[in-house]
Amino acid sequence: MHTSRRTLLAATAGAAAAVAGAAPALAGTAKHEDDKREDKRLRALISRMTLEEKVGQLFVMRVYGHSATAPDQADIDANLAEIGVRTAAELIAKYRVGGIIYFGWAHNTREPHQIADLSNGIQKASLDLPRGLPVLISTDQEHGIVARVGTPATLFPGAMALGAGGSRTDARTAGRIGGAELRAMGILQDYAPVADVNVNPANPVIGVRSFGADPQAVADLVAAQVKGYQGAGVAATSKHFPGHGDTETDSHYGFPVIEHTEAQWAELDAPPFRAAIAAGIDSIMTAHIMVPALDPAGDPATLSRPILTGILRERLGYDGVVVTDSLGMEGVRTKYGDDRVPVLALKAGVDQLLNPPKLDIAWNAVLQAVRGGELTEARLDESILRVLRLKAKLGLLKDPYVTARGVDRTVGVPAHLKAADRVAERTTTLLVNSGGLLPLSRRTHTKVLVVGADPASPSGTTGPPTTVLANALTELGFTPTVLSTGTAPSAATVAKAVAAAQEADAVLVGTYNVTAASAQRTLVNQLLATGRPVVALAIRNPYDVAQLPDVKAYLASYSWTDVELRAAVRVLAGRVGPRGRLPVPVQRADDPARVLYPVGHGLTY
Repeated sequence: MHTSRRTLLAATAGAAAAVAGAAPALAGTAKHEDDKREDKRLRALISRMTLEEKVGQLFVMRVYGHSATAPDQADIDANLAEIGVRTAAELIAKYRVGGIIYFGWAHNTREPHQIADLSNGIQKASLDLPRGLPVLISTDQEHGIVARVGTPATLFPGAMALGAGGSRTDARTAGRIGGAELRAMGILQDYAPVADVNVNPANPVIGVRSFGADPQAVADLVAAQVKGYQGAGVAATSKHFPGHGDTETDSHYGFPVIEHTEAQWAELDAPPFRAAIAAGIDSIMTAHIMVPALDPAGDPATLSRPILTGILRERLGYDGVVVTDSLGMEGVRTKYGDDRVPVLALKAGVDQLLNPPKLDIAWNAVLQAVRGGELTEARLDESILRVLRLKAKLGLLKDPYVTARGVDRTVGVPAHLKAADRVAERTTTLLVNSGGLLPLSRRTHTKVLVVGADPASPSGTTGPPTTVLANALTELGFTPTVLSTGTAPSAATVAKAVAAAQEADAVLVGTYNVTAASAQRTLVNQLLATGRPVVALAIRNPYDVAQLPDVKAYLASYSWTDVELRAAVRVLAGRVGPRGRLPVPVQRADDPARVLYPVGHGLTY
């Protein structure tokens, strides 16, 4: 009996399919066995730790200074006053902390080579100790208005600008390049991306740090950034669980309450966190907010077992690292003392305790909670295992050091800077363009008066916004004049700006969080009264446009970092067309129940 060729092909295809189908199962089995062996090795490390060393592994602490062993005297004094040690090396030796967080104000991030040297010094200080383990170094590098590492590193547009661009590819690129540069400097945990859905225009702490108001759009961009950062070998951290997007209180200074029902939470707040978990997020940061529908006890989510264990761990199935937001923030300190907060956080399900105000109080509180039986050593081991798994995944247990050559080849290189400029050009949003005022022409609008707010500069800037805008205009052939009018211009300042406008062909005014009572409204309206063409640029919240309905041309950059301001000027001058679309709705100023510009609004040339 002969078998037909068709039958043979079918049989071969079936066999191939069977093998292909078996391959993932075999691969999964092999990975499971590898994971079991790795866990066994990590548990052996944990078993050799003293209780004091275990407690230390749970803490991520700030420390002042540009060097691990030789900081400036002012930083030594600050360390002694706040932590009781002189240097990062002494901090590690005394408390055996598992992580250190970098801040610009702590003088940790002066420039890339210094950052790399600091990271190496921290690792050496820890590894030189008996049973020393590498330190997981972290920072808040969200880009946009929150960036601890500034130029010459590459700075990308922030989350809401990326939301305006709407490109998952661009979001992933920003994460991949930003992550690669952090890794080159020894920073392997980034507290980004923000997964909060900003549904409240009055939100004082999230705002443009969010990708937008649409939960699914935010979820898509969060997942893209997670893959970007983690593809570059940096642990991403989605924050702030269970969702900080609908607050009118800043948890740095108060205790916000979110009144969403459980169904509203599932619809509005949960999708980005679900997407982050599905993307394999390495760590999730808690929020110091109360959500009565999720936990009626009135505790902040950071200290809530129903939220962190019941929802995050059990319902959402997350088994990665959970890190608190800073324990020095008022939102977590309102109800309990600084000695109780770290213990309650661990009981809730937290793994990393971030930046307590007084480390000695927090560290000793956890130690005594174990010795007194409130916490078990097994509970500490559970969190330490998660932290060590992450350190192993990031390669810290094999080689925690970085090199000067790696910094030179990675940080702020031309290809990265060009990528950031290209991404930024796709985010600038043109909200209003009555009468086709834009783009400005060098022939008819040669002399441009640049006025407006000059808020404190984030790390991604080389100067005040008015100066950056003027420099960008000069590069494109315009002749700008700069007058910084601030966020609350006086009558004399307004008069000076009006007089200067008389000599200009056009006026560019940067607006910053304009309210109904803001003196910025007076400034803009009096500039309009001169009859000169006035272009306004919202350099933070796009909601400003609702307060200034008579402006004929309005752009939104979503931040005042160099990369976003330069892109806005290229759009203003017609070098590139506006492509951004509003990722949040803008309500009418006179009737907030009505939408002035919906999500997706954005004009083109």
